[in-house]
Amino acid sequence: MNNISTTATAQFQTILDFLRFGVSEANKTDLFYGHGTDNAWDDIRSLVLSTLHLPFDLTDSYLMANLTADEKALLTHNLMQRIIEKVPVPYLTNEAFFCDLSFYVDERVLIPRSPIAELIKQNFSPWIINQHEVTSILDLCTGSACIAIACAYAFPDAQIDAVDISADALDVAAINCDRHELQGTVALIESNCWENLPIHGYDIIVSNPPYVGDEEMDELPEEYRHEPDMALRAQDNGLDIVVKILTRAHHYLNDNGILVVEVGNSEAALAEAFPDLPFTWLEFEHGGSGVFLLTRKQLQNYFER
Repeated sequence: MNNISTTATAQFQTILDFLRFGVSEANKTDLFYGHGTDNAWDDIRSLVLSTLHLPFDLTDSYLMANLTADEKALLTHNLMQRIIEKVPVPYLTNEAFFCDLSFYVDERVLIPRSPIAELIKQNFSPWIINQHEVTSILDLCTGSACIAIACAYAFPDAQIDAVDISADALDVAAINCDRHELQGTVALIESNCWENLPIHGYDIIVSNPPYVGDEEMDELPEEYRHEPDMALRAQDNGLDIVVKILTRAHHYLNDNGILVVEVGNSEAALAEAFPDLPFTWLEFEHGGSGVFLLTRKQLQNYFER
């Protein structure tokens, strides 16, 4: 693979040449697929076609098309980055999909992949009965703003606050708000959780915060090392930020409001830390776990007892 930069542009002519070579090299390498694909073929196909600004479902007849010298050089570079440096494809193509929506991403933000997407598509049913009665949503730790923007589509009558501690992440979020023309619907707020956020009644608070503990961070595949550490790592066995969210959320929820938070593999540690808090752990048809739901009443009864 180290010789690809000197041989690929000379020997390869077609899209299929790069696809075949990329998949072969990917299958020989210890790559991890968890950023939008789950196998070498889909991963490399996505990289090659996105690099060429072609659709993923391109018909096979196009695969024999000859490439220009510039196209071959760019494909060579991106394949080297993916296979040798193990950079996730969305960072190379600057595009990720969430709730069937396209988002700009780069290494300032986490690559969207939360099972919360399935919940948004269902308008948080059955906990939300009428989507048009939802007028205010808070997305904590928004990153690329993918959750906030997906919620804007799901709840067209809602105003949405999207909060993140990272100014760099909010710059990416602004790009996505502009792309989806939601500048007047999604408000971007720089804040460390509740710190700069005035008390406000939200119908839904949703969050995919950092929740990976130090030990789990050490075991993550190399692909995750390209994502911002502060978007993944949390102290106190991954619970630090989740606990901050839990202890204050009821002050920011309407009477019938709900809190939905992804905690991933920290689920067991959280349940152990709060054995009397009646978490509803959500199940997902398309995979994923470690997402809980609590109502305002449940939070208030626990933290104000």
